[in-house]
Amino acid sequence: MELFNNLAIGFGAAFTLQNLLYCFIGCVLGTLIGVLPGIGPVATIAMLLPATYALPPLAALIMLAGIYYGAQYGGSTTAILVNLPGESSSVVTTIDGYQMARQGRAGPALAAAGMGSFFAGCVGTLILAAFAAPLTEVAFKFGPAEYFSLMVLGLIGAVVLASGSLIKAIGMIVLGLLMGLIGTDVNSGVARYSFDIPELTDGIGFIVVAMGVFGYGEIISNLSKKDEDREVFTAKVHGLFPTLADFKHMLPAVLRGTTIGSCLGILPGGGALLSAFAAYTIEKKVKLKSGEIAFGKGNIRGVAAPESANNAGSQTSFIPLLTLGIPPNAVMALMVGAMTIHNIQPGPQVMTSNPQLFWGLIASMWLGNAMLIILNLPLIGIWIKLLTIPYRWLFPAIVLFCAIGVYSTNNNTFDIWMVAIFGVVGYTFIKLGCEPAPLLLGFILGPMMEENLRRAMLLSRGDWSVFVTRPLSASLLAVAVLLLIIVLLPSMKSKRENVFKEED
Repeated sequence: MELFNNLAIGFGAAFTLQNLLYCFIGCVLGTLIGVLPGIGPVATIAMLLPATYALPPLAALIMLAGIYYGAQYGGSTTAILVNLPGESSSVVTTIDGYQMARQGRAGPALAAAGMGSFFAGCVGTLILAAFAAPLTEVAFKFGPAEYFSLMVLGLIGAVVLASGSLIKAIGMIVLGLLMGLIGTDVNSGVARYSFDIPELTDGIGFIVVAMGVFGYGEIISNLSKKDEDREVFTAKVHGLFPTLADFKHMLPAVLRGTTIGSCLGILPGGGALLSAFAAYTIEKKVKLKSGEIAFGKGNIRGVAAPESANNAGSQTSFIPLLTLGIPPNAVMALMVGAMTIHNIQPGPQVMTSNPQLFWGLIASMWLGNAMLIILNLPLIGIWIKLLTIPYRWLFPAIVLFCAIGVYSTNNNTFDIWMVAIFGVVGYTFIKLGCEPAPLLLGFILGPMMEENLRRAMLLSRGDWSVFVTRPLSASLLAVAVLLLIIVLLPSMKSKRENVFKEED
């Protein structure tokens, strides 16, 4: 009963003209970003963070959340029609989705992606609403030692679930932690690692790092590639509705994808990308029914399962952010940045101190999912037209928009130079095959880890055993150690690498 009362508060807050408008703007922008290859939701949210200064906190978060799950929808459109995954979690959708389009079945493929995404998004939001209150109660039992141990688990989880080399993922997290130390020491008030540069005494700005590494880094990477001819699927999309046989095949796949995405979205480093890969891998292991097309040749399950999983994962990744204040992936780290801009401390106190914001954000996700299903299917033609915009026109506009946004936060030209430097750093990471998401998590969690470590040591009078004598803290550290041991086993190492090679 309490859940219904809370949701009533949420819908009351979300159902205002202003919040509905920003929900719509977020969904449209997210879909647009998903459609355009090379610009993901992380880069977009990083670019738009300065714009949220002028907005009320709830409207800002609703818009940013809409961009996140809107990008999951938009990415599938180009993945199916043009074999270009607009968003990283749509990579596996290209395998069967594009084959269906070539066979003249683009309509059923897009409908399967849209309906699967809508169902999974609604289920993910329901799980978020159901588990938010109980998890928040648990979170109130956390002290500094428990929070430190939880953050250690979060960082190790991000390493375990990051694609590519483990050593590179660890290196990125350590680099993020070191960058988080730059600035003024909270306890002593002494500047550290600022290299006598006055602008660095307050630390490196979160927006500067996010926009440089993800925004400018991606732009430089895209401009470094040859302007190859893109095969655009120009035929009209007709026969949008799947057949009865399609429904029979896709329904179990949607349920499996939703379950996988809901579970993996909660994990640190999980979210939409890993959920989509895992769902496709599992579908391939499920036996083909008689008359069913092989995977890689246009199987509708190969579209429905990953699209359901990435949307469920994007919704449930809000659970650790809203209940514990821990961002499980790069997009949620940006959401922490948005909350701190509006002086909101992420964590369990949000539900009690600001229930309208907490439940309003959750309620807006249902509204956003409904808007997306209405937006995406009729406007497919418009999204495809956007693909004809040359990169040489698109990217200067984005660079200019980023520069204006960064300058407007502090009215400081130093920040623009810093974004440019981090853009080169971000491009270097891409060339070296380093995934930048762990760096952002390390950068966000580093100062929080340091603060909780110092608090725990002060309360225990310098006794390090506080982390293993408190049951909850010891349990979290034990899980972290277990995760590391499992992932370092040779058999698990090879399996982990295979999961991220499914796109080949």
